Amino acid sequence: MLPVPVSVKLPRRILPIYNGRFWQTLLVIFLVLVLLGPVVNLLIWSVAESWFFPHALPSQWGLKYWFQVFSPYSDVSGSLFTSLGVALLSVLVCLVVSVPAGYALAQRTMPLRLVFMLLFLIPQAFPNLTVYMNVARLFYQWGLNGTVLGVVLVHSVHGLMYSVWISVAAFSATDPLQARAARNLGAGPVYTFFTIILPQAAPGIIAASIFVFLESMDEFTGTFFVGAPDVSTLPIMLYTASMSGNYQVSSITALILLLPSVLFMLVIHKFMRPEMLSRLGK
Repeated sequence: MLPVPVSVKLPRRILPIYNGRFWQTLLVIFLVLVLLGPVVNLLIWSVAESWFFPHALPSQWGLKYWFQVFSPYSDVSGSLFTSLGVALLSVLVCLVVSVPAGYALAQRTMPLRLVFMLLFLIPQAFPNLTVYMNVARLFYQWGLNGTVLGVVLVHSVHGLMYSVWISVAAFSATDPLQARAARNLGAGPVYTFFTIILPQAAPGIIAASIFVFLESMDEFTGTFFVGAPDVSTLPIMLYTASMSGNYQVSSITALILLLPSVLFMLVIHKFMRPEMLSRLGK
């Protein structure tokens, strides 16, 4: 009589598919590929002087296009300074509006408070393409089409959503007892605002400024319809270079746009406090 075979069941601890670390490692690898894969591709294209199908890597490496981008006669350098100027002016315009508006809307007793806060969300409620086409038509009638002022106004309207809502959260997170104590000691409302309230809300206002700056630096649609071809920013330059097949210049331009985003996000992580974020929308 033949012996009946006995199935051998391996312990689950020696099977890698049952190991939690296996799935964690697989997830980390997947996230790294998703997040860093496009960046690595941009880095390779930025130093590729010759790269043709079917080669997996460039056949000739070099910094030729980097020197071309940062040369004094390069269009990219001019677009970079234009983008920085437009972004800084947009931040200034948004702060002029959002600081007093944020302080007023932070007061829960303000009439129609929710309605005013929702008004700043209207630019995000409609497709950007439809909005900017009509804005371009109006700006053409007013003489603002193709001007830096017109581009700054478009970017500012788009950035007010970030600056106002974050400013409201920043002023809502301030300590009202300190302001009340200053008023009881004889300080005026203006002095109390600039010495007691505003310093407490400064981290949130800085974070709002960074969001507006990054939004303006990356804005393409509004700049294309309102400013192009007279106002050329980095996103416009990136689009022009990629459409003409100059992938090296477009990759370098994309890396230039990526750098401030990474640096400022580290700053935002420092200034955006949990207690302030918890007050967004309240």
